[in-house]
Amino acid sequence: MSDDPQPLWPGHSARKALDVVGLGQSSLDHVCLVEGLPRFAGKDRMLDYTRLPGGQVATALLACTRLGLRAAFLGTVGDDDAGERALAPLREAGVDLSGVRVVAGAPSQLAVILLDRSSGERTVLWYRDARLALRLQDLSRGAIERARALHLDGGDPEVGIWAAKVAREAGIPVVLDADTAAAGTAELLAQVDFPIVSHSFAESFFGTSSPREALRGLMAYGARLAVVTLGDVGALGRLGTCEIESPAYGVPVADTTGAGDVFHAAFLWALLEGLSAEQCLRAANAAAGMNCRAIGAQGGLPTRAELERFLADENPAPWREPTLGSGVGGSEKA
Repeated sequence: MSDDPQPLWPGHSARKALDVVGLGQSSLDHVCLVEGLPRFAGKDRMLDYTRLPGGQVATALLACTRLGLRAAFLGTVGDDDAGERALAPLREAGVDLSGVRVVAGAPSQLAVILLDRSSGERTVLWYRDARLALRLQDLSRGAIERARALHLDGGDPEVGIWAAKVAREAGIPVVLDADTAAAGTAELLAQVDFPIVSHSFAESFFGTSSPREALRGLMAYGARLAVVTLGDVGALGRLGTCEIESPAYGVPVADTTGAGDVFHAAFLWALLEGLSAEQCLRAANAAAGMNCRAIGAQGGLPTRAELERFLADENPAPWREPTLGSGVGGSEKA
């Protein structure tokens, strides 16, 4: 267990035009409220249905702005109503959308989310048209270098690798939200300072049921701090040779969708505040839990004041030992 109080990122106080630039996906989520997640063929009635904005990077950036950070989004949407709905909260929050490409004739990314009313757990089915892939020709070094931190998902590894290299050359920390593996993921991991991956990614990519083994695998790619998120268990991190057990907070759960995205946002906020590794993970777990109290990926995003008050008033649950593949995941993301 590490108890180093030093800032996780020594260059956190650098002054830039932006705090965070995010490169990745946005989505319009079709949230279907059900009584128990379907596990068999047949028909079942939805209790409620609504369309809500989501997407890994888009949600993380919106959460960053709620915490007081200045953000820009580099991504793609289709020329449809879904794209407008997905971007609307970002636009209203003042996120710079000048780097968003609108793809004529393509549908915007969507997800169908089956949300269990009783537990708040969900199953996600997502679709992304191939024409929405990010392209190197649409990006510039300046779009990356103007921020204090770069946040990526693993959706377009080739573009992510390029952006991460630009950031590292400029001394900018790179945070990765990896949920699924693709061709190029290994090379992308080698360019990332802070890989924060889901337990399902850790298990499938490293072929292990042990999150600690997965962390050692992530560190072998050159990470400064590696993290595996473990749902309602919390998160397990590794800093050098030290492991950090960071338990989750006990909160009433309405919807776990987006918890991982908000985890990344609060981690970025804490990183740029100059907090230690333990403090970064504690803030991330707290914000992720707070977001689970409302329906939708962006339904419960805390403000900075709300997060700081929560951290001052609440204590995390006792740590319990996780095992990948055992059903942990109460706060996993879409």
